Amino acid sequence: MAERVSGEAFLARLKREIPLTCHMGLSTPNWNGQQLQMPAALAPNVNDKGTGFGGSQVALATLCGWSITTLWLEEAGIKASVVVKESQVEYLKPVTGDFVVETELPTQAVLDEALSRYRDRGRTRLNLEVRVRQGETVALRLQGQYVAFEP
Repeated sequence: MAERVSGEAFLARLKREIPLTCHMGLSTPNWNGQQLQMPAALAPNVNDKGTGFGGSQVALATLCGWSITTLWLEEAGIKASVVVKESQVEYLKPVTGDFVVETELPTQAVLDEALSRYRDRGRTRLNLEVRVRQGETVALRLQGQYVAFEP
């Protein structure tokens, strides 16, 4: 099992490996081994109405799901390629200020099965719900399937 990466180190990695993240107002992620929260500023993600641009929110939600899948696998000692295979998005409320994108891992039984599948076949998937939240209000919900495979 690998050591848990710090939020600062992971943010630096995101900015190095995914250049778009340099422009999205991300702050230091909080990863506790089960849940990932990624704070973001409204200003670089604003639309012509002064609210959160839907495309930015979806990009950050997709990134959050990719990130938790990547972090979980790396802590399990697996260096995999991770992609989002499909997603469905619900826009629930406008975002009018800074926000947090968050998700959590599924149950331990689901994770154990996913790890077993990866070790047996070199490929696995996780179904995640990612939320964009402003305060207690959920503004966006993304249901995504993330696939991990041997590089």
